[in-house]
Amino acid sequence: MPASALGLSAMSPRVLVLTPMKNATKHLDRYFSNLADLDYGADNLSLGFLVSDSDDGTYGALDDRLPDLRQRYARVTLTSHDFGLQLPEGIDRWSPAFQIPRRAVLARSRNRLLFAALRDEDWVLWMDVDLDSYPPTVLNELLASGKSIVHPHCVVKPGARSFDGNTWRDGGDTTLHELRGHGAVRIEGVGGTMLLVRADIHRDGLIFPAYPYGTRSPFIRDHNPMMGRLGGEIETEGLAVMAKDMGHEVWGLPDLEIVHLAE
Repeated sequence: MPASALGLSAMSPRVLVLTPMKNATKHLDRYFSNLADLDYGADNLSLGFLVSDSDDGTYGALDDRLPDLRQRYARVTLTSHDFGLQLPEGIDRWSPAFQIPRRAVLARSRNRLLFAALRDEDWVLWMDVDLDSYPPTVLNELLASGKSIVHPHCVVKPGARSFDGNTWRDGGDTTLHELRGHGAVRIEGVGGTMLLVRADIHRDGLIFPAYPYGTRSPFIRDHNPMMGRLGGEIETEGLAVMAKDMGHEVWGLPDLEIVHLAE
């Protein structure tokens, strides 16, 4: 579907696509193939990557691609920073005992990448490296929603229940799966599998908290299984609470699906 059919002007906004990566070499071919299939002018897309704590050659693999990427896209930033977080062998990254330190490092990674890569772009599109597929029109559809912070519906197969459990409302009881057919919906927590943010909101101070944020906010969950008595929200959910504290709503599009690789 052309941009004009989605209500966008012929002058496309400049978008910065940001992806933090760790041990992501096996995902790069798919990532860049999907990106190339976007129904969006590459000359209005810039890319930014931060590689952290990797031992599979991710940084070198990206560095090898830079000449071709810089010919295709407006601008490409590649940086690295090791945070020193390594999960014990045999421990899954979703292990509850490691969620707070893991998410804190991911928040710091996102913030470092944002500060290193953002220049004069109009929008920032956060995107996971391990997405399996998404509609070529997804960026145009997110922009056409008219929302300043908006998230599509991440699933592991079309029509399935929500994969991104960080996207919720009603104190964490309702996911986008339960909101199908309702158009754009306000949400209280948001995930980062794919997230479009108006760049000026980041410039105004919206970041990914690497600490429990919003302990006195009415938008946090009463019973957060990760934070326990600490209260507050961290990383992408913390960003959602901070955005609301700044006066911005966060939106989800339950019927605009993107597909994540199964964990």
